[in-house]
Amino acid sequence: MSELAQDFSASLKQHQAVFDALDKLYPNIQTLVEQCYMALLNGGKLIFFGNGGSAADAQHLAAEFVVRYKRERRALASIALTTDTSILTAGGNDYGYDQVFSRQIEALCKPEDVVIGITTSGKSPNINLALAAANEIGAYTVSFTGRDGGLVKDIAKLNLIVPSDVTAHIQEAHIFIGHFLCDAIDKIVSQED
Repeated sequence: MSELAQDFSASLKQHQAVFDALDKLYPNIQTLVEQCYMALLNGGKLIFFGNGGSAADAQHLAAEFVVRYKRERRALASIALTTDTSILTAGGNDYGYDQVFSRQIEALCKPEDVVIGITTSGKSPNINLALAAANEIGAYTVSFTGRDGGLVKDIAKLNLIVPSDVTAHIQEAHIFIGHFLCDAIDKIVSQED
């Protein structure tokens, strides 16, 4: 077997081990689905944000709700706080990067919303401050994180802590959980429609 093939096989085994451990997260995933559905049912929205690859995941998941995932259904209220470069750069310039999401939460979040911060380490100050700001507003806060949960596990009301120390594998699990959430909400909403 070539070195490349060995690397591929090792990476695949690591990925599979992380995904095999996701069963333990199911009770929290069920709660996530229920909270998101109730928020949407009661006129709330889903708010996603993260840094780097997690910012891309936030945008990806918000798009799946607004546009559609697999089923035809009405558009669902969702937003990613990672997309408006004027807000991000003005906030970073005027208040510091730690405040780029909390400032948006202050402006856009309502108590009926679900606020989902994505941070593989759980230590990102801008994610943690935004979730704390959402808690003050009375929104339901969720972290998608990994490793030991970091500081965010003590801030968010619900934590989805992927049991891995490898950022790539944590991100792979986050998008899987996000896609499962999309599929579950799509199924409920399309049955109602």
